[in-house]
Amino acid sequence: MFDGIQRRVVSIWFPRLASDRVLRMRPIEGPFALTHTLGNTNRIYCLNSAAEHLGLSRGMPFSDARAFCPDLQSRPADPRDDLRFQHALRRWAVRYCPWVGLEDEDGLVLDITGTAHLFGGEAELLMDMRQRLSRAGIGARIGLGDSRGAAWALARHGEGSAPIGGALNALKGLPVAALRLEEKTVTALGRLGLRSIGDLANAARAPLTRRFGPSLLMRLDQALGYQPEQITPLKDPPHYGVRMTLPEPIGISSDVLAGTERLLVQLCAKLKARETGARILCLTLRRVDQDSQQVELRLARPMREVARILPLFERGISDVDAGYGIDQMRLEAVQVEPMPVQQLSHVSTGSKDRLDDLITRIGTRIGLENVQRFLPADSHIPERSFLIAPAAYSMPERSWVNIRPRPLHIFPPNPLLGAPETPIPPKHFRWRRMSLATARSTGPERIAPEWWLEEDSWRSGVRDYWVIETRQGRRLWLFYTPQNPGWFVQGEFA
Repeated sequence: MFDGIQRRVVSIWFPRLASDRVLRMRPIEGPFALTHTLGNTNRIYCLNSAAEHLGLSRGMPFSDARAFCPDLQSRPADPRDDLRFQHALRRWAVRYCPWVGLEDEDGLVLDITGTAHLFGGEAELLMDMRQRLSRAGIGARIGLGDSRGAAWALARHGEGSAPIGGALNALKGLPVAALRLEEKTVTALGRLGLRSIGDLANAARAPLTRRFGPSLLMRLDQALGYQPEQITPLKDPPHYGVRMTLPEPIGISSDVLAGTERLLVQLCAKLKARETGARILCLTLRRVDQDSQQVELRLARPMREVARILPLFERGISDVDAGYGIDQMRLEAVQVEPMPVQQLSHVSTGSKDRLDDLITRIGTRIGLENVQRFLPADSHIPERSFLIAPAAYSMPERSWVNIRPRPLHIFPPNPLLGAPETPIPPKHFRWRRMSLATARSTGPERIAPEWWLEEDSWRSGVRDYWVIETRQGRRLWLFYTPQNPGWFVQGEFA
């Protein structure tokens, strides 16, 4: 309560939050459900109104649902995306009041005390909420009361508004489950004949406290507004952006670079205070004619050092068309990553920093995704013994294990010509129009295909690999297939 102003709380319940999120992106006509696995059984997680009208419900085995409704369309549920969607709705609801919090997994709670008049009154505010959510394809039920408990009860069991000071009259006909009680407590109250909030409010309090403890009457008092209940709004994520308005327009690249340096000093101070580093930076330059140009910088590693970041902006700034001059500059860290403070070591990290800066410089020209590195993979099949990953989004591995020598060049198997179909390495053979003679051979190394992978080139079975040194100076990697006798070349050593 604020100096005589009666507290007013709004509760918004999204009964089909998950399915509405999916259907907004890909509309589907007819019954639709999201499913998840619970106890080794695929069950319905959320469903649309068309599926509910056919008698389907949450928690129902999906096989039973398909038996009732053969036309039911489904997709796997994603609770993480649902939570992100709920947070997005919370940010949207801030337009009505600054105090907005999450309510369970499918609702919001708003403290609109003192803000309803900005929308013409409480009725107009609730109508605006319903219209905007309906246009967005989101089903919602809204409750308004003097307390958080009353708003929650009306949203989920009544949908309406309780007038100021009239919580009991608005709630007395609702079931006791509207007080946010446990299911076993609701069942026990029903056996005593206390099925509505009005029945509970008129019952003697002492026997109820002795039997159910203080939590039952606390929920009742919270709903009626006798006990306060706080609304904890979520903090908005930190904003990493700085701006500078210039008294006189500038257009020379050196002046723009000097302004960028001043912005970087402020931005890096914010990043350091929150122990984060920037991965993507966006410099927006507003010209006198109100047109804007942007210079985006993608970094190979999170950074917050002005001396390292500033030179990386030079190429992008040199390509900017200043027109009649630039009068405003804005620098924002579009993407950040945790960068905690680390213990200093006597081992210098200068070489690593220089490599990251080099990857960034090359990435600004050809794209960071095109600067790649090899990483070891846990597989004994030659083609699967390594991975290729973008260098900016992976760390170099030091766990390369070289139990057996592997050739520098590995290519698809080439059959040998003139080689006998025996497991002994041939003394003479032809390969790529060359006649070769074996000088020395090392092996065999038998490699069996991994049974859990379907590799077409390995369907012939095991392979016996040999290292062959030829008299002509070539060092080849050959293998023999016992199941289907034959010799092949798959690699060449440097």
